[in-house]
Amino acid sequence: MSTVNNFKVLHQDDTPLLLANVWDAQTAKLAQEAGYTALGTSSHAIANSLGFKDGEEISFDALFFVVKHIVAVAEVPVSVDFEAGYADDPKQVAKYVKQLADIGVVGINLEDSAVKEGKRILGDATVLTAKIKAIKATTAIFINARIDTYTTKHPDSLNESIARALIYKTAGADGIFLPLIEKEMDIKSFITKVDLPLNVFTTPKLPDYETLGKLGVKRISHGAKQYELLMKKSEEIFKKFQQTKDYKLVLGS
Repeated sequence: MSTVNNFKVLHQDDTPLLLANVWDAQTAKLAQEAGYTALGTSSHAIANSLGFKDGEEISFDALFFVVKHIVAVAEVPVSVDFEAGYADDPKQVAKYVKQLADIGVVGINLEDSAVKEGKRILGDATVLTAKIKAIKATTAIFINARIDTYTTKHPDSLNESIARALIYKTAGADGIFLPLIEKEMDIKSFITKVDLPLNVFTTPKLPDYETLGKLGVKRISHGAKQYELLMKKSEEIFKKFQQTKDYKLVLGS
């Protein structure tokens, strides 16, 4: 398994690191075979595959079981979407992250929001700060601090993102993840003021890969989008098979 330093180096290229978001050992194998140089788990996809909604509805033990199987087949760095840490106590979060690091995980996403009654709520920056500090005091791992100002539609998303990013950098964050930032000017302004690798999330309005590289974006991820696409296709196949009973046509048998 690659080291944390090797993973950090992948965030220093002139072109953005394209992260393959996987949810089990099989998708990890497929992504590697396709040529991806790093894998990131999707908390949303893992939760859904186990029958739960996203938002820390699954336990840490359930997540750990899945991640352990992914790491077992991985020959490239694996980063885990760790949501808000699966605990409120920073020391407990740090213990969980240590367990992940011990099996070979080199990075995590750690967010400053929480899902409550199906709605994502932006939290106080001091909460994530405390968790980052606790983790860094015990474990050398790449922390990608996820800032949910855009996903929660903060009235001043850009400036609030910059302010939080600088706080998280001081706490020890190694990178910043800004889901739903899309405008070129916003991306450029953020990168100008925050000298940590920026991770963006794919959306229809996001600039193309080459433009993002020129702007200085260092990492691109797609979350559960591939999983959702495949599940939609599976739903169609199940319905068509049930309706037509023609397995040769539907399943290619």
